[in-house]
Amino acid sequence: MAAILARKSLLALRPRQLALTGQAFQGFSQQDRSFATKHSFSTDKDDAERQQLVKEISKDWSSVFERSINTLFLTEMVRGLSLTLKYFFDDKVTINYPFEKGPLSPRFRGEHALRRYPTGEERCIACKLCEAVCPAQAITIEAEAREDGSRRTTRYDIDMTKCIYCGFCQEACPVDAIVEGPNFEFATETHEELLYDKEKLLENGDRWETEISENLRSESLYR
Repeated sequence: MAAILARKSLLALRPRQLALTGQAFQGFSQQDRSFATKHSFSTDKDDAERQQLVKEISKDWSSVFERSINTLFLTEMVRGLSLTLKYFFDDKVTINYPFEKGPLSPRFRGEHALRRYPTGEERCIACKLCEAVCPAQAITIEAEAREDGSRRTTRYDIDMTKCIYCGFCQEACPVDAIVEGPNFEFATETHEELLYDKEKLLENGDRWETEISENLRSESLYR
């Protein structure tokens, strides 16, 4: 009788033990799954970092290899020489100065000159407008009246080291006496040679009169 009751009690407890065992197994399986997910996520992140590191290392090695090749075979020099060789056979754009000279604009402002009339009389009437308008105060003029009552300069000096070649003196002159000619080759070795007096300016005018008159004629419509 006692054995029968004990067997019934064991049979009644067995389903409960199975249920508890199943719940425990399900808990362990969920924990394993979450751990596996975390582990797989961390593994993917590590793989991505590892791949990035490999790429950077490969880039570094590529740059080192490229620099080594450039240094060993002088590729920069070869590219430069090839560019030189390319333009060696093209038409030249430079000129052989001073044996060859390029064209100058009629409005070019070069060395100053005092002009004369075709009769040989100097044009300047000593109005001193050029002296007054000069922003650099490079012009000095002294004048006196002649026996016929006309005014002419006794002194006409230009300090070419002060001149800024603005052309105001030429624009202010009512008789086109003082002009800036086409000459730009007047370099000197001393400062005193660039202190022009009246004789020097008249000499420049006589020398460049043909070019100056032609330039003034071509620009007469725009003045």
